[in-house]
Amino acid sequence: MQNRRKFLQQTSLAAAGVVTSKMVLGQALEQEALTSLTILHTNDVHSRLEPFPMDGGRNQGLGGVEARAALIDNIRKEQKHVLLLDAGDIFQGTPFFNLYKGEPEIKAMAAMGYDAATMGNHDFDAGLENFATQLQHANFPILLCNYDFSNTVMEFKYQPFKIIQKGKLKIGITGVGIEMKGLVPDLLAGNTKYLDPIQNVNIVAAKLKKDMRCDMVICLSHLGFKYKEEEKISDMILAKETANVDLIIGGHTHTFLDEPVLVKNKDDNDVLINQVGWAGIMLGRLDFEFSSIKRKKMLQSHTVLTIRKTNE
Repeated sequence: MQNRRKFLQQTSLAAAGVVTSKMVLGQALEQEALTSLTILHTNDVHSRLEPFPMDGGRNQGLGGVEARAALIDNIRKEQKHVLLLDAGDIFQGTPFFNLYKGEPEIKAMAAMGYDAATMGNHDFDAGLENFATQLQHANFPILLCNYDFSNTVMEFKYQPFKIIQKGKLKIGITGVGIEMKGLVPDLLAGNTKYLDPIQNVNIVAAKLKKDMRCDMVICLSHLGFKYKEEEKISDMILAKETANVDLIIGGHTHTFLDEPVLVKNKDDNDVLINQVGWAGIMLGRLDFEFSSIKRKKMLQSHTVLTIRKTNE
């Protein structure tokens, strides 16, 4: 894994930086009728609606919803089946949030056609009631299986999972949020209860994969990629301790991954983890192919991490 500064230096010379890796997942399958799926994703955008200013800083000209929307639109024109997902911390970080409390952020995501998102700790920053209010502008679900919102304003405004049909593929998606203690004041979290993410992901993922026969199960995670503290649950630990999850799209730690990390779960099956930094500087892309006979077996995947300048 390269550090963030080195990566940006290498990729900022071009309008789009592309890092591609291929990983064989499962045994080779007969290439009869294949269905492709492209997954685009963001995390920790933090209200960065405009690109970073041209002030000589290392991020100048990067990010912004206009450039991201253009990239998404181009990819959708090229690919038949596309999912667009976000792993939380939509809010906080620019004056847009201070002034409008998240309304333009949610409206921008709706306009770009996000399919689903989860919550990060900063999405509580103006209070749980504010987040629930801003969801009136959303046309996509908020997915969380380890927060109990009973008796709160969010009680009927989130889902533990969502199944999205793409062609003949059934894609099951769930989400997990981080422990709020020490990150979210009780006043802002309200009566939200944090539940064990590993236990709850296992329950939901088993339902999606075994009972509802999803071809792929994705977890949108705001737990963080990994930590020095062994007891702190991260995406790396989640991947190792769960079953039936094929892909974890992460957030919280602002980790720039050159390529997705491959981890073996507790059943010795492959789980991919990916995270693309913060502030919308990068748009994550994962491409999969599924056999029409055994759709849950992926032939290969590659990741394309794209940076685009808006001042060109």
